[in-house]
Amino acid sequence: MQTKAYTRAQAPQEEQASSLTRRNFLVLGLGALTTVAAIETGVAGFMFLRSRSLEGEFGGVIKAGEIEKFPPGSVTEFPEDNFFLVRAEDGGFLAVYQRCPHLGCTVNWNAEKSRFLCPCHASSFDMYGNFLNQPVPRALDYFPVSIDKNAVVRVDTSNLQRRESYSPDQLTYAS
Repeated sequence: MQTKAYTRAQAPQEEQASSLTRRNFLVLGLGALTTVAAIETGVAGFMFLRSRSLEGEFGGVIKAGEIEKFPPGSVTEFPEDNFFLVRAEDGGFLAVYQRCPHLGCTVNWNAEKSRFLCPCHASSFDMYGNFLNQPVPRALDYFPVSIDKNAVVRVDTSNLQRRESYSPDQLTYAS
């Protein structure tokens, strides 16, 4: 009986296809991991970028509540909707965006100091969102507020208003 010796290049195709080399295994594994990572990134990106303009969600008109719910001189946080509702001593309303205009960090209301504080760079803002110290270049942004005929306060979070400083004409009053 005669045996034939083959070099790797001459080996029968079925023998080459059935043998899984270390290189082939690593290439297949890396390809599978890359595919899974791409799918996860795509799903995460879609979830992040999807429209959230439904009623009652950020990016739409939020029903904050009845006027009596907010005492004069109060600040009420709406964390799901990304704003603070400020009720001035004279009864006016202002919805302040909870993102710092410097780095986009989430500001927190400190009732003891009557200030919004930015944890990223220790800047602070007064009750109306005016910046009090550097490095912040301007006041906190705000959203338009409306009060309907049933004395319900609504905030339009789809219409962010950029501002340099607070002005009393930014307050909304019940008519």
